Amino acid sequence: MKDAAPTGEIRDTPLAEALGERYLSYALSTIMSRSLPDVRDGLKPVHRRLLYAMRQLKLDPTSGYKKCARVVGDVIGKYHPHGDVAVYETLVRLAQEFAVRYPLVDGQGNFGNIDGDNAAAMRYTEARMTAVAQALLEGIDENAVDFRDTYDGEDEEPVVLPARFPNLLANGAAGIAVGMATNIPPHNVGELCDALILLNKTPSATVEELVGVVRGPDFPTGGILAEAPGAILEAYRTGRGSFRLRARWESESLGHGQYQIVITEIPYQVPKARIIERVAELLAARKLPMLADIRDESTDDVRIVLEPKSRTVEAEHLMEHLFRLTDLEVRFGLNMNVLGADNTPRVMNLKEVLAAFLEHRQQVLVRRTEFRLDKIERRLEILGGLLIAYLNLDEVIRIIREEDEPKAELIRAFKLTDTQAEAILNMRLRHLRRLEEQAIRTENAELTAEKADLQDLLAKPQRMRKVIGAEMLDIRKQFGPDTALGKRRTDIGDAPSAIVVPLEAMIEREPITVICSEKGWIRAIKGHMEDLSEVRYKEGDRGKFILRAQTTDKLLVFATNGRFYTVGCDKLPGGRGNGEPLRLMIDLDAGHDVVGLMVHRPGGRLLVAGESGRGFVVEEDAVIAQTRAGKQILNLADGEEAALCAPIGEGADSIAVVGNNRKLLIFGLDEVPVMTRGRGVILQRYGKGGLIADAIAFKFADGLTWPAGTRTRTETNLAPWHGKRAQAGRLPPGGFPRSNRFTGGPVA
Repeated sequence: MKDAAPTGEIRDTPLAEALGERYLSYALSTIMSRSLPDVRDGLKPVHRRLLYAMRQLKLDPTSGYKKCARVVGDVIGKYHPHGDVAVYETLVRLAQEFAVRYPLVDGQGNFGNIDGDNAAAMRYTEARMTAVAQALLEGIDENAVDFRDTYDGEDEEPVVLPARFPNLLANGAAGIAVGMATNIPPHNVGELCDALILLNKTPSATVEELVGVVRGPDFPTGGILAEAPGAILEAYRTGRGSFRLRARWESESLGHGQYQIVITEIPYQVPKARIIERVAELLAARKLPMLADIRDESTDDVRIVLEPKSRTVEAEHLMEHLFRLTDLEVRFGLNMNVLGADNTPRVMNLKEVLAAFLEHRQQVLVRRTEFRLDKIERRLEILGGLLIAYLNLDEVIRIIREEDEPKAELIRAFKLTDTQAEAILNMRLRHLRRLEEQAIRTENAELTAEKADLQDLLAKPQRMRKVIGAEMLDIRKQFGPDTALGKRRTDIGDAPSAIVVPLEAMIEREPITVICSEKGWIRAIKGHMEDLSEVRYKEGDRGKFILRAQTTDKLLVFATNGRFYTVGCDKLPGGRGNGEPLRLMIDLDAGHDVVGLMVHRPGGRLLVAGESGRGFVVEEDAVIAQTRAGKQILNLADGEEAALCAPIGEGADSIAVVGNNRKLLIFGLDEVPVMTRGRGVILQRYGKGGLIADAIAFKFADGLTWPAGTRTRTETNLAPWHGKRAQAGRLPPGGFPRSNRFTGGPVA
């Protein structure tokens, strides 16, 4: 048996071309009919079909509820040939107050919650439209928009809704198409109406002027918009950008210095349960050193309680740390990629979106006015025929009673139209009263006046703009800031600073005594010790540095190689035993030793010098080292070592320097330069083989003090030793220590 001949057209097409053609069709279908919202009503086809189906079911805000299964069935059966799950999920989202800023569906039953729990099955829940949805549909029966055939050709559906409500920006939109996406945050409708009124009145208004009215997104779940004004303006000017959204929190006092942090609003589209789980994971991993515990005390309102580890922990630092590590801070993108009135997708800025909405409202106004004019024309035609009948009532009755074709005879006798003759024939006998004639004359006059007014409206664009402005005022009154629904929920805050949370903010502040021995063993004993006689060292070792500090402090270590090292006091070993070698904490070569050990004072200054007597002043903030290798500050000659590091106290104006030749020199502090690195200048000049022994910064008017046994001595007559920097000096006053040191030794 021979094979049957092929039917239809057969073309040889390269595979790549065939795939490209089909993929392009799929991409266009996704973009135009599924993923991107229309700039005019802010809806995707599934949303539009859902609302239209609910209107056909007469689910107005004042009517009763109907089962969601009934609604979903009508949508997929008449308008939307897709799965019921997708349609029901759309209906659920439009009813969730935490998901949609101005809900379009009024739900009754379990519609999910902010924790991320799903809604009940559609057979258990009920729904009807809200007043916002009703505003979107207003005028749809008055030829306000075009209709098209449904997928099966048995019915019609609107191409776009009349949209008296600015839904695109008010409720936002999100969608992913092929090669493009959209993401628009919700906004406050009161601000949008103000911007629309401004643009309607002044079409030349700039984006900057509009952003002055539309301050930023207004999310259903509230929160704080922590973004710089410049970034917000740039996002609205280009149609692309992002906004930083933070949770709202407050500190609650518990008495006795204790407090707890309560989070009352969380970022948009972040499930509360996910935040709790994330914080719990970080606590278990010991990545939140400032936080002790987290509790969820939420009921209908969000209430997440955070317990700090200590009352010394700053609430701002704790929250800043959580913002960086959890979804308590998110970035919400702005990508206003929408379908224009010509069904072309493109990214619009704020002004273009608002202008497109105003243009749509003007077209709706024109079409509704023309529809009303057509209705008036038809009614006036009928009224004209009825008035003719009243004026010739006897003849009309005779024609109806006697003629075989009364309609044709009426048209011939009184020159009526077919519509007028049909109206006369359908008129009831009780309408022949005199009062009815007067009512028809009154109605005719009123409709004639209304017709003239509507024609004048169509002829004057300025009047149409006034009508549109009045509509926006009405929407603002109905849904604006004076209503519970329209009050702004997201506050506009300041952009967070770029300062990193200081490490000490994560450490519990406690007093300690730091002890470092001559052989470099260091430890930290809790509390500030008064009796140092109880401190024990290894055999053959003794104390060199003893400092009172806090666990949040940093230690500055100055070594003979001219380098500064930084060690956190919280990293020091405990006071039990002899401690640990300091060299294990810093990379200090074996041939060098520690010259100075001190607690870092933010904003303080230090005097550093080498053995040769050359030195300079350096800011303490500049010597902080970020690594174990330290930071080179004092440059030294070959074979030279750093000799001293002396703190410069508040109010100090002079420097006293003494060498191992027992010569003392005093000169002004202003003669020593402030540097960040170098050899410095000559502080005191020595003879052959002379080296610097010690130096101190002090206030000249208070005199020079040095230890004398168990007491101290102060010399106020310092004129004999006062001179200029780099001089040799002279022998110190009587009673000056034989050690040639101003402090009596390195133990502080």
